[in-house]
Amino acid sequence: QVQLVESGGGLVQPGGSLRLSCAASGTIFKIYGMAWYRQAPGKQRELVANITSSGTTNYADSVKGRFTLSRDNAKNTVYLQMNSLKPEDTAVYYCNADRIAMPWGSQYDLWGQGTQVTVSS
Repeated sequence: QVQLVESGGGLVQPGGSLRLSCAASGTIFKIYGMAWYRQAPGKQRELVANITSSGTTNYADSVKGRFTLSRDNAKNTVYLQMNSLKPEDTAVYYCNADRIAMPWGSQYDLWGQGTQVTVSS
């Protein structure tokens, strides 16, 4: 079984930066699309950014120009660099992989456990 493990969350002041990481563990042939979602208290989970296996990215309008999503396929890891953070960015951030290919088959729609990001003075 493959697992997604997130790290890098925490408390930061408005205007500050954080970098989230999401690493896939296990015997992996290929990870296809990956994404970060977030869920604030009382709100629905929303897409923050996604990246294809070839590196094409897409961002929510609310984070364009502030967040950068990248991936290191050799490390089976994606990174979300978050700059100019605002209080409204406060949420639990979840990593998602739409498909992970392994020697014995594929797993679909995998989620990490989530990491808390709090932006507050």
